[in-house]
Amino acid sequence: MNLMESVLSALDSLRVNKLRTLLTMLGVIIGVGAVIAMIGIAQGARAATLEQIQKLGANVLTVRAGQARRGGAFLGFGSVQSMKPSDADAILKNCNGLVIRASPETSSAYQVKYFNRNMRTSITGCTPEYAPIRNLVLAEGRFFDDSEERAMARVAVIGHTVWEELFQGGACIGKIIRINGQPFRVIGRLQYKGDTGFRSFDDRIYIPLSTAMRRLMGVDYVEGISVQAVSGGEVMQTAQQCVEETLMRVHRIPPWGDPDFRVFNQGEFVETVEQTARTFTFLLAGVALVSLIVGGIGIMNIMLVSVTERTREIGLRKAVGATRMNILTQFLIESVVISVVGGLIGILLGYAVATYISQQANWKVLVPMEGVVLAFSFAALVGVFFGLYPAWRAAQLQPIEALRYE
Repeated sequence: MNLMESVLSALDSLRVNKLRTLLTMLGVIIGVGAVIAMIGIAQGARAATLEQIQKLGANVLTVRAGQARRGGAFLGFGSVQSMKPSDADAILKNCNGLVIRASPETSSAYQVKYFNRNMRTSITGCTPEYAPIRNLVLAEGRFFDDSEERAMARVAVIGHTVWEELFQGGACIGKIIRINGQPFRVIGRLQYKGDTGFRSFDDRIYIPLSTAMRRLMGVDYVEGISVQAVSGGEVMQTAQQCVEETLMRVHRIPPWGDPDFRVFNQGEFVETVEQTARTFTFLLAGVALVSLIVGGIGIMNIMLVSVTERTREIGLRKAVGATRMNILTQFLIESVVISVVGGLIGILLGYAVATYISQQANWKVLVPMEGVVLAFSFAALVGVFFGLYPAWRAAQLQPIEALRYE
């Protein structure tokens, strides 16, 4: 009996007991389906989180003023009033080659009106460099320039949410809005950016930093600085160190003193997300693989029952010339077919479950090809491992004893 005949004989045997074969496959189907669905959910969550972080800007270091204390309670980052716009110039000068842009910024919430429509939103004062640092894309109009920054011009660039609330999705360029009673001319509208999980760029109005500090807020300090490094990885780490050393020197803080600022490295967020996603994926996949092992035990049990039921058949095959290898191959092929077919069905089931979850819960689901290959390979391995002992038992039967078996 050659290999092809063994395969055909194994398939015929499985076809005779369709229900039992399907029930045996069930453990493998559930296991593989769970692996695919879990990996898809975990990888989708990772991709969605990284996408949100990228919306904050590429290779960005966020410098925030420290936390002031009042009555024993911290007031939050940005409450210390020691950071000046000139700090951004010092960073650009001292970190040349590591940093390409730096934009001081300050924010506060104000009432904004346009005729009879009004809303309360965040007003961010910044420099023109803020737009490329934070990946702000214009839907129409333009961002303010350096001349308007120097002139403390009353111009504004509005986010998508502000445009919908004040202008109901209509024309806005050139229109006059009032921020805290002061008139500002709208010169630009930003494309929809979506919630980043950290801040909303859509529910926000951007005005020149000098205008915000002198005309609107009446302050001489900023809350933070957005700094864009040349690239990510080790360069960002070096840039972060340079920024910290520069601000410590500019603020005249000794090396052993407590800094009055905090630098947040976006690369650290990405690394944390990556590590969390890997741990989460391994945990979920490990739990799902338990189902595959249980399915493999089920395959072993059914194959042992099959060996017992077909003892006389085995004896007859050996009597007409079948070798031990022929018998072992036939039963091993049966267990592998069960696990492989179950694995294929499980992959389809996993994709279906992942797609359903993404539609119902509005989650992003991403199933990498390596996850599919891993699940399918493990399913095939389960068939070989748990089918080997029943196949060996069948191959060891003596023809005379097998023919006498009742």
